[in-house]
Amino acid sequence: MITVFGSINMDLIATTERLPRPGETVAGRSFQTAAGGKGANQALAARRAGAPVRMAGCVGGDAFADEALALLRHAGTDLSQIRETASPTGTAHILVGGDGENVIVVVPGANGEVTASDALTAIGSMRPRDTVMLQLEVPAAAVETALDESRKRGVRSVINLAPLTPEARRLGAKADILVANETEFELFAGENALSPEAREAAMRRLHAASGQTIIVTLGADGVVAIRDGNMHRAKGLVIEPVDTVAAGDTFCGYLAASLDQGLDFDRALRRAAVAGSLACLKRGAQPSIPMAEEVEAHLQTG
Repeated sequence: MITVFGSINMDLIATTERLPRPGETVAGRSFQTAAGGKGANQALAARRAGAPVRMAGCVGGDAFADEALALLRHAGTDLSQIRETASPTGTAHILVGGDGENVIVVVPGANGEVTASDALTAIGSMRPRDTVMLQLEVPAAAVETALDESRKRGVRSVINLAPLTPEARRLGAKADILVANETEFELFAGENALSPEAREAAMRRLHAASGQTIIVTLGADGVVAIRDGNMHRAKGLVIEPVDTVAAGDTFCGYLAASLDQGLDFDRALRRAAVAGSLACLKRGAQPSIPMAEEVEAHLQTG
C-alpha cells in the first residue's frame, strides 16, 4: 500500500504570442485547467501503475476541489484522508509564450494548511513495509513529522526533493529513498556543476555515510542510482518531448508502485524511466501520465 502525503493543485494555464512586460496587457490565445500538484500527480502515477494508493492532503471548499480530485477519484484512489480547509484549493497560474517560455505563480492555498497532525493521521494508518511518498509543496514541519513517524513504524519513505526549499537538504537526509534531478542533487550534496564522474563520487560518499538509496534523474540521459553499495543505471525512451511537466512525478509514482509490487530495483528503475518518457509525449500534468499497459508494451519491445 502506498500513501502519498503532499500537494493537490489546479493548474490554470493561459497561452499568448509573447509574455507581457511589467504593466502590459496582451491578448491570450487559449486557456485550460488541469489537475496538478506534485503529490496528486505522483499518487495518480502510482495508481495507474497498478498499486493501491491513498492520497493525504488538503483542499478548499471551492469548485476547484472536485476538479482537482476528479482523475484520482476516477482511478480508484482512496481519498478518505483529504481534509477540507477554509483556504482555497491550491493553484498554479501558468502563462506560456509562443516561444515556449513561461512564468508561473503558485498559490499554496489549502496545501499550506497541511499539518503535523495530518502527517500523524496518515502514517498512523500504515503498516510496516508500506510506502509513503513525500514532496516539498506542503509545510516542512508536516513532511518532517511524516518522515520521523515512518521511521518509527517501519514504513518505507520515498522523498522527491522538489521543489527546492531551504529545508530540502535536511529533510531529504531523513528518507529511506531520495529522488532528485541533477540540480536538486547538487543542493543535497552541497556541490555545484558536478560532472558525471563527480556526481557518482558524491553519491557514493553520501550513500556510504547514510545507507540511503539515492536516485538522480538525468532527463534524456535516463537515471543513475546507488543502493546497497551498488550503482544502477536505467534508460528511458528516445523521444521528441512535447511537454515535460509531469515527467518527474510520473517517474516517482511508477518507482514507488514498482517497489511496492515487489519488482527488483533494476526493473523498477527501468519501468519508472520509461513511464517518465511517455509522460513527455502529451500536454498537461495528470492527463499525460501513462497507463500501466502502455508502459508494459514499451518495456516488452525494448
